[in-house]
Amino acid sequence: MRTTKRFTPTVLERFRKEGRGTGIYAEYIPWHRVSRGDPASLGRSHLLNWRGRQRELLSDGELIMTLFVTMQPGIHDLREQFPLSLKTAHHEMCDYYPGSISQGFPGTQDIADQLGHKHPKTTGNGEAAPWVMSTDLVLVLQQPNGRLELLAIAYKTAEELKSPRKIQLLEIEQAYWQVRNVQWLLITPNQYDKRVGLALRRIAPWALDIPAPENVITLVANTVQTLPEQSLTSILRYLSNVTGEMELSQRALWQAVCLGYLPIDLTRGWRPHLLLKCLDQPAFLAQNPIVMRRTAWT
Repeated sequence: MRTTKRFTPTVLERFRKEGRGTGIYAEYIPWHRVSRGDPASLGRSHLLNWRGRQRELLSDGELIMTLFVTMQPGIHDLREQFPLSLKTAHHEMCDYYPGSISQGFPGTQDIADQLGHKHPKTTGNGEAAPWVMSTDLVLVLQQPNGRLELLAIAYKTAEELKSPRKIQLLEIEQAYWQVRNVQWLLITPNQYDKRVGLALRRIAPWALDIPAPENVITLVANTVQTLPEQSLTSILRYLSNVTGEMELSQRALWQAVCLGYLPIDLTRGWRPHLLLKCLDQPAFLAQNPIVMRRTAWT
């Protein structure tokens, strides 16, 4: 059971002293963490190991968004529970290219004032302090020319979007990234097929496990695409004869899917007897709201 019951100015100051929200790649420390010392999140929290670091996700929705992110071509880095600067600060890209952008950019307090919204705050022990807003996921994508760019993602349920105050906070968040020329997506369950999200959760143990050898992944992808449509059970049995090992075949199959080498219909159910159906690349990519840059924000 977590010991801290609520956010207070003292808790936020502890976060700063711990270096929360700083670092890149495997050294990044999320602003909000799944730990005993943090106030509990409203949703169900998850820990996900990916690329040398444990990802700390505060809801089922954030978990599914992160699984979609792992399929994003050119993914270079991912920082979850990313804190937004309260005051004027450097551009977030300077974390990767120090000094590359000399100008400062407004923080959430200035943006809230410009929009005419009250900035959120927290209180406790007779003290008050501005609340540190955060974005659920901040991606760093590497373009074909080698240039890095940011993509910010917020996840909200349809119920949350019924709150006028929540909309105000999202307007502050959207404007924060807009002034930095960073695309910001608002994802809700309406932007993707629930069946696809469930499929990604089911295959994640294999897809995010120890990477299979590249030649095996390619072999599996090419082999499956030459086979007639048949059940997952039949395909895995066939692949185990090709690779010599069922567990390796499972990993290689789902890693080939998530890498985009084997585009399949992810709306299929979990039952092994159901057909594994291949799709063309555009139809496969259309299943991923982040790849397609779908957003609920208008």
